[in-house]
Amino acid sequence: MDSKIVGGKVVTASETFRADVGIKNGRIVQLASRIKDKARQTIEAKGCYILPGAIDVHTHLDMPFGGSMTADDFFTGTRAAAFGGTTCLIDFAIQGKGQSLSEALEAWHAKADGKACFDYGFHLAVTDAREEVIDELDQVVKHGVTSFKVFLAYKGSLMIDDGAFFKILRRAKEVGALTMLHAENGEIIDVLVNEALAAGNTEPIYHALTRPEEVESEATARAISLAEMAGAPLYVVHLSCALALEQVKAAREGGLPIMAETCPQYLLLDIKRYLEPDFEGAKYVMSPPLRDRYNWPYLWRGLADGDLQVVSTDHAPFNFKGQKEMGRDNFAAIPNGAPGIENRVALIFNEGVRKNRISLNKMVDLLSTTPAKIFGLAPRKGSVAIGADADLVVFDPRAEMMITAETNHHNMDYTPYEGFKGKGRVVHVLCNGELIVDGDEFLGQAGQGRFIKRNKFSYVA
Repeated sequence: MDSKIVGGKVVTASETFRADVGIKNGRIVQLASRIKDKARQTIEAKGCYILPGAIDVHTHLDMPFGGSMTADDFFTGTRAAAFGGTTCLIDFAIQGKGQSLSEALEAWHAKADGKACFDYGFHLAVTDAREEVIDELDQVVKHGVTSFKVFLAYKGSLMIDDGAFFKILRRAKEVGALTMLHAENGEIIDVLVNEALAAGNTEPIYHALTRPEEVESEATARAISLAEMAGAPLYVVHLSCALALEQVKAAREGGLPIMAETCPQYLLLDIKRYLEPDFEGAKYVMSPPLRDRYNWPYLWRGLADGDLQVVSTDHAPFNFKGQKEMGRDNFAAIPNGAPGIENRVALIFNEGVRKNRISLNKMVDLLSTTPAKIFGLAPRKGSVAIGADADLVVFDPRAEMMITAETNHHNMDYTPYEGFKGKGRVVHVLCNGELIVDGDEFLGQAGQGRFIKRNKFSYVA
């Protein structure tokens, strides 16, 4: 064998057991209580968990937005993610106005190819839904991009109307793709933002106050109704509040193929962050915005009960200095987004598993197994199983953990999780059998990651 990981406990979405893991040619080839076969490399995992590499299905690397560019490219972003236990991501290729979908994909391939440190795929965000663009969905699916995102917010830039959304839902279903949704009512947000600015209200808190929970809930309910009419599945991204969760839960109880994700920021940070002095509240400007903390237990319960199926990051990193500061006199000019690509596993382990909100197996399900199934990466990714890619994380649950911008590896001057501490640390990370993180040392290389052509959509969680 090329490598073996010995002495640890393997954790899957359904069970935990003591086993060694044998690796050859980038795949898992053996799981046994003890592997006696020789290997060129032996990784000690005594006292540690052996987890499938986490999959982040919602990132924005090297993305233009609001006159700026996200601070992480595909090298710095995947390197930071690897240190946090993520070994695969799906980034959003954004179609520009007047652009074909193929042109958008070519642009994102140019960003990622030769830079990504681990395997990656793309979703495609459709922002200019002309008839010839909708007809092009079939060709994109043949390329291995089997999910499309639409925005019901960001009027004048990313937002599309309900008719175009409905057409995409139907066409995506026909070609074997999943439609993803940014659920906020952009028309209402536009009215509220203009009213706030006209009244001289420019501080970061007004970003949240002009995007209340009701605009997310309404858009979620409307989208579910359109998906039902289209007979199509729907995946709601970055769900942030109990009101929107109620819409998803009711639809699922009614038998509709509706799925949703949330993100650590909506589980752990609240609206009061926008009141931090010296414009520090701008660090938390993202859409949807942070909510009142009364939502937290509803979202955690949604994860535990299966009404929410995935925890992603929506990593959209803009530095405080020079980028977030663009909106000092106008909250609407603050680039939307925050970093999180490195900290997801540690946060969910500490705030979820250690506080008994979810089990360790459920954590693996939310971060690895179900994302792989929904987005056409299984059985290759998302599990510790014979034949799967050897994307593996050795995680020490006893090690001290503290999150700081200084020790994070992303290309950022802050982290919204500054000072979060607890137990649990990523010790080793393997991607396709290659050791890319060894303690504090990064052994991976730019361009080591491969573009993954994903299977057609076929799984409803």
